[in-house]
Amino acid sequence: MNTILYNDSFLAREQGKVDMEDRGYQFGDGIYEALRVYNGKMFLLDLHMKRLERSARELRLSLPYDTDHLVENLDKLIRDNQMDYGYIYFQITRGAIARKHRFPLEKIDCVLTGSIEATTKDEDLYPDGIKVSLLDDIRWLRCDIKTLNLLGNVLANQEAFEKGSADAILHRDGVVTEGTTCNAFMVKDGILITHPADHFILNGITRIFVLQLAERLGIPVEERTYTTDELLHADEVFLTSTGERVAPVIQIDEQLIGNGVPGPISKRLLDAFNGEVERFISDTQA
Repeated sequence: MNTILYNDSFLAREQGKVDMEDRGYQFGDGIYEALRVYNGKMFLLDLHMKRLERSARELRLSLPYDTDHLVENLDKLIRDNQMDYGYIYFQITRGAIARKHRFPLEKIDCVLTGSIEATTKDEDLYPDGIKVSLLDDIRWLRCDIKTLNLLGNVLANQEAFEKGSADAILHRDGVVTEGTTCNAFMVKDGILITHPADHFILNGITRIFVLQLAERLGIPVEERTYTTDELLHADEVFLTSTGERVAPVIQIDEQLIGNGVPGPISKRLLDAFNGEVERFISDTQA
């Protein structure tokens, strides 16, 4: 039986209910995080909690309790579900109140829900690389906040799927931003290039970690804007996310990237990432 977290209680999945006046349900007025679990422990936990606190501040949303207590509850959720490998997802909404666009200035009770999805340990997801589509970025102007407002991402991801692509890389007037579920990187002449962490992208946890790995490996990095033309003529392209780690892109629409196989820098970063995960697993077994 799947156990979920609801505020400060643990319930059977079928007992989880959402009030029809919940602002997350009506407006997407809430935030969320999704973490990887390896050997029963949450990976890159501190970075996720810091981003959660930032998202809450940006939306002027009060957390139902502090992050230390949240981590305790998430750990218990993992244990109760006897999950060794997988994902843990949780979201916090502004709570239920009579429907109107503006929210009350006084504190109202937020609603926190959390669930898990088990996977196997095997993570060699895209050894041969993936194809993506290049699409207009139709999302709002605060993509840096990890909110429940994902309809722009959903529509673009669906369009990419229907075109036979694994995901989409988005652009605003020819300037590349990110993917629908991930951050985007390109490599040109040995330099790793990615859009700066401004309001137009989510500063992904895996993005942050990959930039740290690049520094350790001595790979030069430029955080700058770049165009769709630069992207299509890159030596390498890859995507990063909690689920995909590092996913090499070998084709964008009909355009092959490089020689149509995962490139050396993509593979170095993926190998380094996998090594850090294995080290994390070993440390949790000690």
